[in-house]
Amino acid sequence: MEYQYTNDLINETSPYLLQHAHNPVNWYAWNSETLQRAKSENKLLLISVGYAACHWCHVMEHESFEDSSVAQVMNKHFINVKVDREERPDIDQVYMNAVQLMTGRGGWPMNVIALPDGRPFWGGTYFRKDQWVNALNQISKLYEETPEKIYEYADKLEQGIKNMDLVHLNTDPPDFELKFIDQTIKKWSSQFDFKDGGMSRAPKFMMPNNYHFLLRYAYQNNDKTLQDFVNFTLTKMAYGGVFDQIGGGFSRYSVDTKWHVPHFEKMLYDNGQLVSLYSDAYLITKNDLYKDIVTQTIEYIKRDMTTENGAFYSSLDADSNNNEGKLEEGAFYVWQKEELKSHLKEDYLLFSDYYNINNYGLWEHDSYVLIRKDSDDVILNKYELSKELLSEKKEKWNGILLTIRNKRPKPRLDDKTLTSWNAIMLKGYIDAYRVFGNKDYLISAEKNANFILHNQLREDGGLYHNYKNGKGSINGYLEDYASTIEAFISLYENTIDDKWLITARNLTNYTFDHFFDIRSHMFFFTSNEDDALVSRSIEYRDNVIPASNSIMAKNLFKLAHYFDNEHYRKAALTMLNNVKPEIEDYASGYSKWLDLMLDYTNPFYEIAVVGIDALSKISEINKSYLPNKLIAGSITDKNFPLIENRYVPNETLIYVCVDNMCQLPVAHIEDAIKLLKP
Repeated sequence: MEYQYTNDLINETSPYLLQHAHNPVNWYAWNSETLQRAKSENKLLLISVGYAACHWCHVMEHESFEDSSVAQVMNKHFINVKVDREERPDIDQVYMNAVQLMTGRGGWPMNVIALPDGRPFWGGTYFRKDQWVNALNQISKLYEETPEKIYEYADKLEQGIKNMDLVHLNTDPPDFELKFIDQTIKKWSSQFDFKDGGMSRAPKFMMPNNYHFLLRYAYQNNDKTLQDFVNFTLTKMAYGGVFDQIGGGFSRYSVDTKWHVPHFEKMLYDNGQLVSLYSDAYLITKNDLYKDIVTQTIEYIKRDMTTENGAFYSSLDADSNNNEGKLEEGAFYVWQKEELKSHLKEDYLLFSDYYNINNYGLWEHDSYVLIRKDSDDVILNKYELSKELLSEKKEKWNGILLTIRNKRPKPRLDDKTLTSWNAIMLKGYIDAYRVFGNKDYLISAEKNANFILHNQLREDGGLYHNYKNGKGSINGYLEDYASTIEAFISLYENTIDDKWLITARNLTNYTFDHFFDIRSHMFFFTSNEDDALVSRSIEYRDNVIPASNSIMAKNLFKLAHYFDNEHYRKAALTMLNNVKPEIEDYASGYSKWLDLMLDYTNPFYEIAVVGIDALSKISEINKSYLPNKLIAGSITDKNFPLIENRYVPNETLIYVCVDNMCQLPVAHIEDAIKLLKP
């Protein structure tokens, strides 16, 4: 194609940046040359942050950034910088903090105006074209006439940004009691939606780390009410339109309270975490619905999100072309009643009842988002069907509709690979293998782990964050290390291949060298080798993805046991103690920390399985839900702390220990399980 405009983004690899390469706006990527240009020309920086699957990012691009009259204003007064928040979460984090301080809320697209040195003073999210142009004209006039006012505000805002993620070393003695967790959950429960599941608000995000913690707490403390609430929520999410009932996989969130209409973008990180969550939920409940969700989600990842070398893509867009060739949110996923009738024929009546092609499932423009309301048992009784026949019909419907749907224009794929998100999906595969024993899941997990090992791990021991066009790039962030370490520990526990545990330890030591803050005893989000931004933040509050520090603390807790390492042990304890004062008032932002706290308030078991049948016995142990344990294993004698001097020829023995104090070894799984459930 021939384009009227081409800007500097044409040299980038990010699909999001490339989407803007032919805007009339003179966009630049964030780099030292761009920042120097702003200083030398004494121009304000206009920083616009988004991501490839973002619907409102596309709307603002079409309304403003593709308009030559708007571009004229932007080009005249500003150095315009486009940022892919997924490639550069460090930049996103700094300016998102600024926008939240200025406006009280955040989101994407995020648009910020900053001084030539990068310090922000104005910002917001989506702006209509007229709002945007008016604001830019006012700001440029203010900068020209009274720049001192802008500098004064930027100074104050800079200090506010630096204080936002400030963590103080807690010198109080660590004191982690179950009573504290009980009180925290009691306070949190006031936000639970017992009618539709999840939290009592819209939009509704899945927040898998929240429910993973609540699932564990409810099980370990025999809290039937909480167990019922978590399972109700998982069922409602699985029934909802937020789950792709035809193609598998979850969208990012639901815009309504009943999980019906999703924001249709599909993110890798959500699906990786939800595979882990539904796998563990199945282990407790043996609910076939949960198994189906895992199976279908992994099938989606395999079909649409996996490369030939085992890496995973980042996301699918919310938008695709409709029948008129115009971009429309959800066009790929929704159905018209007559369309379904013509394709499903005599099965339409049953299908329409199962997936609510009625007022309950109606969205807009006579379109339906498939949503379930009744369980399979209700449908079986109502239509006098066998379980096998209903299963056959569902498989047939999915086959027909998936074929039809795949002929539609597909949502755009963000085909970059992010190390942190790949590690999350890798752990999802491992957890699914642990629970369901499907060897294909393990093969996919090992293939992805080897991709990270051979492509993203550098000779200096550090990780790349991004991978595109056959090579890694961008120095890794703490999220890359934390998630990879966590996934590699899990892979070791299920394969007893030492290289994964040793690599996890080596990556941990690298983070101490390049990310550790000696004042707070937490980890910075960026490496000490990265260029300085307005603020060097510490990410410690859990969100749709757990915070990199909360993942790291859990990693250190486990590695301390594996390597009998007092430095790791003390670091994990101190990190948890640092955040404890904030937990009770905002539990949903600390669920990964609360999960770690359970490891201190309950016995934490080290299980060492040594002998020729170690792997098969580990697989048997994994059939029980045991969240308060780690597994070490070997088929030979080795000098790891948990395994050393425990090999007995021609036998496979199971050692159950707490803080290296071990019970007598046993040979049978049922005897070991008894030791784990006092």
